[in-house]
Parts: sequence; structure tokens; C-alpha cells
Amino acid sequence: MADQRNDPVVVIGLGRFGSALALELTRRGTEVLAIDNRPRIVQGLTGHITHLATADATDLEALQQLGVADFYRAVVAIGDLESSILTASLLVELEIDDIWAKAVSQQHRRILSRVGVHHVVLPEHDMGERVAHLVSGRMLDYMEVDENFALIKTRPPKEYVGVALGESNLRRKYGVTIVAVKKEGEEFTYATSDTELSYGDIILVSGRSDQIERFSELT
Repeated sequence: MADQRNDPVVVIGLGRFGSALALELTRRGTEVLAIDNRPRIVQGLTGHITHLATADATDLEALQQLGVADFYRAVVAIGDLESSILTASLLVELEIDDIWAKAVSQQHRRILSRVGVHHVVLPEHDMGERVAHLVSGRMLDYMEVDENFALIKTRPPKEYVGVALGESNLRRKYGVTIVAVKKEGEEFTYATSDTELSYGDIILVSGRSDQIERFSELT
């Protein structure tokens, strides 16, 4: 199968999320067709995105005229519930292979999934959850990899400073794994059983969300 990662992408809806997505894809060298029904928004992005169109994405004929059916991947970044769902259903009807959509609520996410959207994201919910983890603990960064699995960036607890990871019983005691270590003034390197942590280190730790949180609370 051909690699579709650099194939052109349709982005429908150019609010804050859609615009940021389209601009970043363009910056990375991906050809983008960005669509919005507000001429002022489209005009403001002229010269910054590969292809722009002012159109009503809830109109099947308009999508067909723009050649949307020829794209492998599409993103619905519309905040309005009804327009988002209708647009997503039209993309399914056009048999787009890889459809992404932004949801504004859990109910919205469920409906989009039922319509046939392959990937649904809740940017505000996910960002709020991430910030909550950072505010409430000692984590420097937090990324949920799956529903109950996370990767965090944090400092090493003092009980593991100066101890080789292979002798720490860390996984048996807390169920987490130190994946990589960044020494002061250096880059991240993969952790091994011989790695010894220092107070100034930054570590990447993976594990179940509840285990990660328990580990991050150690001092």
C-alpha cells in the first residue's frame, strides 16, 4: 500500500482549530485544501494555505465540485453540531478513506463515530485534562497515549537517585517504566538497566494513568 502520510488533506472549517491545523500542515509541506463558508475568514488566510475555497460544506454538490472525493484524508473542524455532523456524513458518503473530526462534547463525539468518522478529537477537553495533570502534580508534561495509558515528563524521585534502574524494582513496585533520561545540558537518551538517575535529570516515564500519577507524587 502506498504511503498516504504526505497526501493532500481537506480541512473543512477554519476557526481557531481548523486554521491552526491547516497552517501547520502547510508548514510541514502537505498540500491543503481549506474550506469555510465565511469569505472574510478565507480571504484572511490567502497566501498562507495551498488552496482555499469559500463553500458550504453541508452541500454535497459543492464538495463534489471542489474535488473533495479525490482526497484520501479529510478533517472536519466545524464547531456547530448540526453542520459538523452533516458534513461528516457527506464525507462518508463520498467514501473518503480517512476522516478526522473535531467534537465539542462527548455526545458530539459519539454521534460522529456512529456516522462513520474514523478519528474524533476533543481539543478543549483533551487540553483541559492535560493541564489539570500538570497543575495538580509534579509532572513537567503529560500525554495520554491511550484511554488508560500515559507518558509523562518529570524529575526523578529522591529514592531512585543514584540507583541503577535495573536494581530499582521500579516496575514491580509502581508498574511504570522509565523510557528515557535527559541529563543537564544534554539530550534525551534511552534508559537502560545500568542508567543511574541524578537530581537534575528529566525523565520520561510510561505506564497506566493511575500508576503514573502515583509515581509522580513521590518526592
